[in-house]
Amino acid sequence: MKNHKTLFIFVLLLFPLILSSCMPGGGSSTTDDPAGFFMGIWHGWIAPFSLVAGFFDHNIRIYEVYNHGWSYDLGFYIAILGGFGGFSFFRKKKDDR
Repeated sequence: MKNHKTLFIFVLLLFPLILSSCMPGGGSSTTDDPAGFFMGIWHGWIAPFSLVAGFFDHNIRIYEVYNHGWSYDLGFYIAILGGFGGFSFFRKKKDDR
């Protein structure tokens, strides 16, 4: 049981570090190497964390400025809709009877 608690604490402390390493505006994307579709998906998934981190570090944004255009936008919006339950609007509800 103690090993599970130690692992949980380790993961809990490591999680913010992993998220912050790939946040928009962190310097990983440049004009020579802009963010693409898959980075758009990642930035869409971590958008709530980026918003909170942006309160403390003004270089962090929700959206990467240096991107490939429509492909980054597509990935970003797919992740926003899918990550926050947007696809559940299209599913039929099961009848509990």
